[in-house]
Amino acid sequence: FKRPTDQTHITMEVRGKSKDGKRTLYEKRRFYPTEDIPQRAGRTFKRNPTKLRKSITPGTVLILLAGRFAGKRVIFLKQLDSGLLLVTGPFAINGVPMRRVAQTNVIATSTSVDISSIKIDNKFNDAYFRKPQNKK
Repeated sequence: FKRPTDQTHITMEVRGKSKDGKRTLYEKRRFYPTEDIPQRAGRTFKRNPTKLRKSITPGTVLILLAGRFAGKRVIFLKQLDSGLLLVTGPFAINGVPMRRVAQTNVIATSTSVDISSIKIDNKFNDAYFRKPQNKK
């Protein structure tokens, strides 16, 4: 046990059984620095893009495991920059709209649908699905 060096101490004489009749008492500091403590550096690593499971390819039928549409079968369209999957029901068939889903919340099936003729617009990105900010 090492005593902190930033504390002051007082030596007092005590009565009774003691080696030398003295005892050292420590007082806490009364001054604490405000901004002299160095701040811990933030994270310096770059976030790597999420790898897509081999079983998930554009057109694969997925089963949703969580959320409002749990248990529904959807079609995988593409992977967004955030790593989330862009899926659709289609809405007209089973009521699942185009939405973002984490790949941990889906099961890939062996069934696949040909979507090569479908053009997915670039406007469907992470910013498109974010909630609008309320201006105060």
